[in-house]
Amino acid sequence: MAEKPSEDGVFQTLRNWGENPVPPTLLATLITAQHFRPFQPLPMIFPPVLLFSSYLNLAQFKTDAAGITAAWSGLYMLLAMRRKQQLKNKLTVRGVVRGASLGLCAVNVAGCGLAYVLGKTEKESENSA
Repeated sequence: MAEKPSEDGVFQTLRNWGENPVPPTLLATLITAQHFRPFQPLPMIFPPVLLFSSYLNLAQFKTDAAGITAAWSGLYMLLAMRRKQQLKNKLTVRGVVRGASLGLCAVNVAGCGLAYVLGKTEKESENSA
């Protein structure tokens, strides 16, 4: 029996990613792993905000959570990319975690930004009901 191919396109896949509560939690975990020891106060502002975004998503505020995740992921990406890294530092465990967090930030900005732009807020959904 042949399986029916999925008709979800790239945009729908990115939107589903943006409406998922796991990516901000994963990003908060990676940021904490990088900046907790030695403690760096500025980057450690991001994990609580990203975890709050996951909480909002679980509380059915998916559009608002996507907007917060996109904005704060973009801010962290700008902050992390200010510091240049040599090739030998990119091949360490810390460098791989940094690369993974920057890649996750890029996907979060795209997916959560799309979910925020195309999503409905709670007021809009109440007015249409």
